[in-house]
Amino acid sequence: MIGGVACDADAETALYSALWHACAGPFVTVPREGELVFYFPQGHIEQVEASENQAVGQQIPNYNLPWKILCRVINVQLKVDPNTDEVFAQVTLLPEPKQDENIVYEPPPPPPRFHVHSFSKILTAADTSTYGGLSLLKKHAEESLPPLDMSSEPRMQQLVAMDLHGNEWPFQHIYRGQPKRHLITSGWSGFVTSKGLVPGDAFVFVRDENGCIGVGVRRAKIEQSSNVPLYLIEVATAWEAISRGTMFSVYHRPRRTRPRAEFIIPFDRYMASVATNYSIGMSFEMRFERDTVEHRFTGTIVRIEDIDPLRWRESKWRCLQYLMLDVVSKVRLLGIPLKNTKGIRARVAKKKGGGGEGF
Repeated sequence: MIGGVACDADAETALYSALWHACAGPFVTVPREGELVFYFPQGHIEQVEASENQAVGQQIPNYNLPWKILCRVINVQLKVDPNTDEVFAQVTLLPEPKQDENIVYEPPPPPPRFHVHSFSKILTAADTSTYGGLSLLKKHAEESLPPLDMSSEPRMQQLVAMDLHGNEWPFQHIYRGQPKRHLITSGWSGFVTSKGLVPGDAFVFVRDENGCIGVGVRRAKIEQSSNVPLYLIEVATAWEAISRGTMFSVYHRPRRTRPRAEFIIPFDRYMASVATNYSIGMSFEMRFERDTVEHRFTGTIVRIEDIDPLRWRESKWRCLQYLMLDVVSKVRLLGIPLKNTKGIRARVAKKKGGGGEGF
């Protein structure tokens, strides 16, 4: 039950998952239970260094781990930080006894689709002030909010939403002004104050077919944690479990690294990626998120190399260097979310004598 709307346990679980993914971002993927994946310790350590090691000032050891490890996903828990609202996933993995890339593998069927109406909005200074309310685009209000009775005056309705912590938030949706616009008024100021929202943060809204509503935030700036030793222990624990062949858990924080890199890659996606014959001069296209909007860019591969040949020899993690708008940057061959790589088209740049297609 959310705000008087009947939501059974399965519906609440599905709504929580939809809201979690909306807060994580459109290009974030999480492995599924039973799935065969490759775990990349290099990417895991990179994420810990990027988010925590700035305060430590030292490089995290690689514990002599191989650069990729074939694992089975045992359990996945979608979680949220109680203090910062940052979403993260706790993934439990079990190393496969045989690290064989040539196995015949059939991935588990995709989960049933759960349809929701959703939007996110980057907050302005006016949105985050302690007076006034949240101004909504007409498209967002009409497509995602419950239908408003336009025959009544005033044109308003009461909404009750639940966040990822299970807290309920009452809001008032009203259509008024000159020109008329959709606003979230009563309850909004308390939400802004409680969440500590500032301009640049995003407000996330999700509504399922039953009318149950979820709200969350996606912060423009992720606060650094002070529990650095705990994250170092996380990597060390993974090393011990891998050496013993036992289960271990890792914490994937999708909004920590820039560009975002997932260090748990589905088996079939990895095999499809390495089957592509990448070469210098090949161009590609990739999608990415900025200000909750999808953008695309194209680049040309200018170098293929190990980014850390001393600690991770012959690793394919971030092994492509590309040129874009006269800026040379590192981009990963692996660790790109599935929805990102769906837009990648590796095609040989046109040269005298012909060209070709990749994937």
